[in-house]
Amino acid sequence: MDSALSTVGLPVALGIIMLGLGLSLTPEDFRRVGRHAKAVVVALACQLLLLPLLCFGLVTAFDLDPLLAVGMLLLAASPGGTSANLYSHLFRGDVALNVSLTAINSVVAIGTLPLITNLAIAHYGLDDEVSLQFRKVFEVFVVVLAPVLLGMLVRRRRPELAARADRPVRTASAVILLVLVLGILASTGSDAGDYLRQVGLPAALFCVVSLVVGFAVPRLVGLGPAQAVASSFEIGVHNATLAIYVAVEVLGETAISVPGAVYGVLMFPLAALWGVLLTRRLLPAPARHGAGARTS
Repeated sequence: MDSALSTVGLPVALGIIMLGLGLSLTPEDFRRVGRHAKAVVVALACQLLLLPLLCFGLVTAFDLDPLLAVGMLLLAASPGGTSANLYSHLFRGDVALNVSLTAINSVVAIGTLPLITNLAIAHYGLDDEVSLQFRKVFEVFVVVLAPVLLGMLVRRRRPELAARADRPVRTASAVILLVLVLGILASTGSDAGDYLRQVGLPAALFCVVSLVVGFAVPRLVGLGPAQAVASSFEIGVHNATLAIYVAVEVLGETAISVPGAVYGVLMFPLAALWGVLLTRRLLPAPARHGAGARTS
């Protein structure tokens, strides 16, 4: 990948995305977790246990190249992205719960992301080619969480500024992600077509499976429709930029970033289609019209 794109573009993109997350957070979002413990535990169980297993099943079924398989599992281990909150708002989810899940998931990922990714690296025998050290990832998350704290400080001191900045920051995040995707594909040269053919369908299926699991499991254990919608988008809309950053800057392997790049493009239309299906077909009638869409 072009050095300017990796050394400047990736940190800037990640910083803007995490700043956007911080602008939407307050300390109350963390305190709320205790009041909705069941919803949080169910969502995290889906994220940390079910998704890696389902993703491993997908990459095994498609017999992916080891580097692409590690990239898929790195994506599965990445926390929800800030776009999850927007989708939850648009499609009658419990946005307050969604924001709390995103915040907690981002912190938990400091430990779970390197654990899952290192297991994948070891399974595919890539230990001598790539390595993911807990210390390095912790350093990355310290840098990543700094913009979150800055955003929360702005939200607390200047709430009107945080409100005005919300949409521009989200727009900038999407635009920069698109630029990163194009840069990654360009950097792979003649391999780009092969990578897309190999990982396009698995990435799309992983997104769909994540969205469905994130909704179905909470409903099966008795959570309300608005909470299930929040869980669905939290689990189905991953922070692809973080996965790309770790692949390029920590693992030093552009091929591992390809699944995150492909997923980063596919998740937007797939999540939107899923939201339409939820509101028109799967949610109870009162929830479609906004009743019970907020539980806190």
